[in-house]
Amino acid sequence: MTQEDAQTHSLAIYFWVWGWLFVLSVGSYLTDVITMHDYLKWTLITMFMFAKAGLIMAVFMHMVWERLSLTMVILAPPGVLLVAIAIFALEAEYTISSRLQYFLAS
Repeated sequence: MTQEDAQTHSLAIYFWVWGWLFVLSVGSYLTDVITMHDYLKWTLITMFMFAKAGLIMAVFMHMVWERLSLTMVILAPPGVLLVAIAIFALEAEYTISSRLQYFLAS
């Protein structure tokens, strides 16, 4: 392996990511401090969390420079799990609402 084959990255990329992680962390903290409705609050905190995790995976774990196949092997299973969790949550909401409707009607 020659010096030209080695992949190097500028330190500026890491400093920019650290800056964005700081901004996203402040946003997450302010979302928690400011009085909001529970669903909006937790949705925003979760979005900040996913954005920070995505930045960390992309830059610090070097996923942005990897092959597409390796990226899909790592990212596809959590994506499938998130879709499954969303489907389960919708089904649970339907089940509880239909049970409440049935039992409160009788």
